[in-house]
Amino acid sequence: MPETPADKAPTLDKADRTAASPALDPQRWKALAFIAIAQLMVVLDATVVNIALPHAQADLHISDSNRQWVITAYSLAFGGLLLFGGRVADLWGRKRAFIIGLVGFALASALGGAAVNTGMLLGARALQGVFGALLAPAALSLLAVTFTEAKERATAFGIFGAIAGAGGAVGLLLGGVLTQYVNWRWSLYVNIVFAIVAVLGAVAFIHEREDQRNRNKLDIPGVLLATSGLVALVYGFTKAEEDGWGSGVTIGLFVASAVLLAAFVFVESKVKAPLLPLRVVANRNRGGVYLGLGLAVIGMFGLFLFLTYYLQWVKGYSPVMTGVAFLPMVVGMITGSTQIGARLMNRLPARLLMGPGLFVAAIGMLLLTQMKVDSSYWTLILPAELLLGLGMGTSFMPAMSLATYKVQPQDAGVASAMINTSQQVGGSIGTALLNTIAASATTTWIAAHVASPAAADKVLFAKEAAVHGYSVAIWWAVGIMVAASLIVAVFVNAGSHDAAAAAAAEGEGAEDVAIPVIAH
Repeated sequence: MPETPADKAPTLDKADRTAASPALDPQRWKALAFIAIAQLMVVLDATVVNIALPHAQADLHISDSNRQWVITAYSLAFGGLLLFGGRVADLWGRKRAFIIGLVGFALASALGGAAVNTGMLLGARALQGVFGALLAPAALSLLAVTFTEAKERATAFGIFGAIAGAGGAVGLLLGGVLTQYVNWRWSLYVNIVFAIVAVLGAVAFIHEREDQRNRNKLDIPGVLLATSGLVALVYGFTKAEEDGWGSGVTIGLFVASAVLLAAFVFVESKVKAPLLPLRVVANRNRGGVYLGLGLAVIGMFGLFLFLTYYLQWVKGYSPVMTGVAFLPMVVGMITGSTQIGARLMNRLPARLLMGPGLFVAAIGMLLLTQMKVDSSYWTLILPAELLLGLGMGTSFMPAMSLATYKVQPQDAGVASAMINTSQQVGGSIGTALLNTIAASATTTWIAAHVASPAAADKVLFAKEAAVHGYSVAIWWAVGIMVAASLIVAVFVNAGSHDAAAAAAAEGEGAEDVAIPVIAH
């Protein structure tokens, strides 16, 4: 993704400097606390329902064929509408979009918690996705325009990145506790508590300047093409998991997605006020982050799925103990983000944090390819989780910050939406792709070992087959994570000596650079 002339042009830098906040917001740290609460709610909702799903299925008599839609209804709406939500946040104002997203998410969660049948629950999950698509980019773009001083920005994005990375694992723990000790419905009701606290904090402490709004009209053709293209892509991977990669529906959805997204790119290059200005993704740093983090999430989400099944079914952990078993990964992510990433962000180029960070995460995954039915949690799973957490945490912090690298304040919402889109689409792809690979490997193993003496113990035989499938799929996840590491190492060059020299030539200090990554 070559640097475009627009990204290098002095006029863009001057526009950024003109739009920069003249004074630091005195309430900014309080605002960060409530932005972080909202982000945690959105991220953990992707996994908190997973553990509650078996109980919800039994209570509402959801068929096996429909149970996946409890997850998919959310991801389809969320992933498909993120770009739209990001641009709406730019148009309406990020604070307004943030509050509307919180209120809508809470109401949808209340509806889901009170569901009396399958349709009511699925509709509520889709509504959660709609409001989440408005809330998530608004939260990240508020952070981008609130923290403008280099060291503070690094700390703020470190906290936000840790929450974004660890929220999925926290959701597994919270879902286990609520399901085991209260009721599955509280995995949805709990969002109301998060939302009320975040709304009160937003009203009191979040401030936004009017001159950072985008006054252009909404690009309706872009909205329709982007939304339908992304929905077709996410749904295509869902059908691939369900019907196989060679089915007519799966292939048709992928073809439709490619055509719609190609048409979207063409339209965006022609209209005066595009939904996604191509300059947002053409910058090599932003583009490298979107692609690299999307690939990393493919591997990570698949791993969450396999580890959950491994710990609960193979090792016999309860829902709560499964969540507790994920805590070292959470600790690793928080440590990597706040103690490594945030401390080194202003001393090292971003690629020297993200590239090695993703490689360390790949090593953690590599350990998990050695999983056996009788593997020890303490000698295999725990070290792997710590490495994965440290690596991903170190990478998430600069990735979140680079999502809005050198972008104009009026485009902050849609640039923030792109990083969320890459994560959401990556998570959907990872779940479908790696689960399909694991299922295929399990079937092959069973065919090869069905006549062996071990087959006499049917439960052990089934567990060995499943663990073999997990291991094969995790090998693929390792390769994907290594590819993500190489992509960010090649494309991301923020903080290079050339960039620092160019900034100095423009008369800027280090604190004025949009993303404060300074060459050492």
